[in-house]
This record gives sequence, C-alpha cells and structure tokens, in this order.
Amino acid sequence: MEHLANILANKNTRLLVVGGAGSLYTDESLTTQLFTTPDFPTDYYPIASNAAKGLDVLRKRNDVKWTYVSPAAEFEYDWERKGEYQLAGEVFTVNAEGKSELSYADYAIAMVDEAEKGNHINQRISVLWK
Repeated sequence: MEHLANILANKNTRLLVVGGAGSLYTDESLTTQLFTTPDFPTDYYPIASNAAKGLDVLRKRNDVKWTYVSPAAEFEYDWERKGEYQLAGEVFTVNAEGKSELSYADYAIAMVDEAEKGNHINQRISVLWK
C-alpha cells in the first residue's frame, strides 16, 4: 500500500481499495477489529491483518486521495446480483435480518457508485445487502 500511496502522492487520482471485513471494528469505540477477536477464523487472519495495515498506511497520509471499501463478512462471487446495497462505516454492521452478506456483483456496483460520486474521500466505508 505504501508503494501505491507514494505513486499517487499529490496527484488528483483517487485510490479505491477493495478491503476486507476483518478490519472492521466491533463497536463505536473503534478499539477492537474483527480479526483480533477470538472467534475470527484463523485462515483469514493473515489477509485481514495485512488489509488493516494497508488501511493504516492510508490513514497516515494527507497527500493521497483514497477510499477503502470493506465488503460484508459473507462475500460470495457466485451469489446473484440483487441490485441493492447499503453503506455503513467503520463498524461491522448487519442488515435487518441480522446478516452481513453481499455478492461480488453488488459490491462492484457499490464500488462504481463510489468512484463516480466520490462521497467518501479519505474514508473507509463498508457495504452489505439491505
């Protein structure tokens, strides 16, 4: 991430990052990330840990325009496109059914919407089905 940030420093190009759900926080205190909790799957720990480090790199930069987009916890390539999603922020969020799910297709729509609108410069957002 540092390399990309260096390339984009002081440019008008925004970096859009496909993040992970593991770096989301467990509550509004923003002290505990999902990947540091005891129940987090050990198989996903390395990628979640590195994704969190990448996000930290971006947060320390004031010379780069970026948006970090974390998908839902259940993020599946073969799920159908529903054509709808909801945005959340730094905290792990579930929908009205108590689920954190999203298809790759709907994530792609959210990413393109963010690229076009640019509503979350230098922020992390998360996206899940309504």
